[in-house]
Amino acid sequence: MERTQVAVIGLGAMGMATLYQLARRGVDVIGIDRFEPPHDLGSSHGETRITRQAVGEGRDYVPFVLASHVIWRELEALSGETLLEACGVLVLAPGSGMSSHHGKRDFVARSIETAREFGIPHEVLDGGTARQRFPQLTGISDGDKVYFEPGGGYVRPERCIAVQRDQARALGARVRLGAQVTSIRQEGDGVRIAVGGEEIVADQVVVAAGAWTAPLLGAPFDRVLTVRRQVLHWFRLADVTAHAGAPVFIWMHGSGDEDYFYGFPPLAGDDRLKVATEQYVATTTAETLERQVSAAESEAMWRAHVAGRIAGVTPEAVQAAACLYTVTPDSGFVIDRHPELDRVMVVSACSGHGFKHSAGIGQAVAEAVTGAPSAFDLAPFSLRRFQRASV
Repeated sequence: MERTQVAVIGLGAMGMATLYQLARRGVDVIGIDRFEPPHDLGSSHGETRITRQAVGEGRDYVPFVLASHVIWRELEALSGETLLEACGVLVLAPGSGMSSHHGKRDFVARSIETAREFGIPHEVLDGGTARQRFPQLTGISDGDKVYFEPGGGYVRPERCIAVQRDQARALGARVRLGAQVTSIRQEGDGVRIAVGGEEIVADQVVVAAGAWTAPLLGAPFDRVLTVRRQVLHWFRLADVTAHAGAPVFIWMHGSGDEDYFYGFPPLAGDDRLKVATEQYVATTTAETLERQVSAAESEAMWRAHVAGRIAGVTPEAVQAAACLYTVTPDSGFVIDRHPELDRVMVVSACSGHGFKHSAGIGQAVAEAVTGAPSAFDLAPFSLRRFQRASV
């Protein structure tokens, strides 16, 4: 039997950030993952993830992403790795009618409002000006409404996870990889974690298992968390030079949550353009996910979203990958104590917009489990909001 102050179960975006933040505070901590992160079997892969500070999903998220940007830069200084590329982010929507993103209406206006409230540098552009400044995006209409955030961009998810893993280990964290947790139970002043044929006893546990959270914890998480398959596509660029200086973009071109796509500028030395959309209908599980992406799926992505909107992108799909979104009914996060196990904190359901917040959430969770003073407000991410909604 192994004993520790805190055990972190699941070492993806949220779990690895929490492990690192606990280790840097001198906590005796063990991180456990059934795989060997960074890996491509969950939700924290794909080369690039968008980061934007004026979060259209709601002001409650902004402190996390602001802290994350600081932490990424600190980690870059410690490791010598490039983690955050501030190439700018465009958020676009039709000028008339209402568009929706992650269940939030008029996402561009919400982003502008949040930027103004928090003093985040930004510009509000009309479609014609945006098309002239960013000629890679040929499909922008004159009447489109556009938000531009120069400090946004993308982070490298695999690098971020690997750097935090290495830093946590250097600070004394123990890491158990290739180790599957089969059960947790709270007894007295500790939590017993079954890992294979062994047992770890922790004073407190943080569960950040993503799509594996509900199968591990059961009720009420099996009623709140839904797992969906999402697909990433990389299309060949005919002219890479035309995309020099291109920003990340989030492009809503219709009224529904699925009438949108997002994309990234090509990485250095690469002739591919990564784009993706989201679907909110078909569900899956971590164990049954169809990981192969068909040619028909890439063709449909090209026809519905890419064709006629981006300069120099060919319909040749050179790579595709499937990943998992663990989603709540309101597309918000869960960062809360287990309702029946007060020594277990659950950090899950990134709902498709979590990676940019992960470093800051790791800090917030580390402060919560150690009882340290914190500027973060976790109340908006309580599990109780779903119980109230069902009454």
